[in-house]
Amino acid sequence: MPILHAIVLGIVQGLTEFLPISSSGHLIVVPWLFGWDDFDGNKSLEKAFDVALHLGTLVAVVAYFWPDLKRYVRDGLRAVIHPRERATPDGRLAWLLVLSAVPAALVGAAAGSFVKDELGTIPLIAISSIVFALLLYWADHLLSKRSIDDYGLRDAVLVGAAQVLALNPGTSRSGITITAARWLKFNRDSAARISFLMAIPITAGAIVFELGGLILDGVPKGLWPALIAGIVSAGLSGWLAIWGTLKLVRTHSFTPFVIYRVVLGVGLLVIYLTGLR
Repeated sequence: MPILHAIVLGIVQGLTEFLPISSSGHLIVVPWLFGWDDFDGNKSLEKAFDVALHLGTLVAVVAYFWPDLKRYVRDGLRAVIHPRERATPDGRLAWLLVLSAVPAALVGAAAGSFVKDELGTIPLIAISSIVFALLLYWADHLLSKRSIDDYGLRDAVLVGAAQVLALNPGTSRSGITITAARWLKFNRDSAARISFLMAIPITAGAIVFELGGLILDGVPKGLWPALIAGIVSAGLSGWLAIWGTLKLVRTHSFTPFVIYRVVLGVGLLVIYLTGLR
């Protein structure tokens, strides 16, 4: 796999994992547009590179939220070790974030082969990009007053259930979870933070799940430079995406992402239907 391709796909993964525009969709669209066929049906190579990209984005979100995560982990463990004591808000939030990953993890494990075989076509990605962009626009313009401190069990279940839809390439994990959080009346900053923090348990779980097969198959010979390039580029671009999104939504809406998604979806449909690619 060329290093340039690994860097480009790493940047795409890092940016689109946290910007509400769909990482899985873009990782299909970009190679399709440029005519890249780096995996050529090699499942071991594809699995190894997928783990690398997810590892890069996991490092990015952990690094960005490290001061908060130390409190969440500390208080979350304390709630387990001392169950008779009243859990702190941080300890409660930690376990609610873990709970939010359960629906997508269960459905992903059960329907993983269906997702890979039946979903991810260019027309479906295009339509999903448009439909879920409009849904985000609608939810983003509802009145909101709740902060992340108000995140409760009902919220974790509903936002976690919404995350299941992100198994469809083009939906966007961050996009659908931000949409659900905005629908539940969380302000923009809190909705984005909830979405980004939710990425930690679901991404860590995906890495652990895929590592089993990777260990059995082994890393394909000569792939390490591309893996390292993918991890670094995904990590750096992911950190920038988190920082940029949180900075943007403090003073602006999610409308720029909505516009991008609609334009992308329409453009993909035109390219596909006219046979330009």
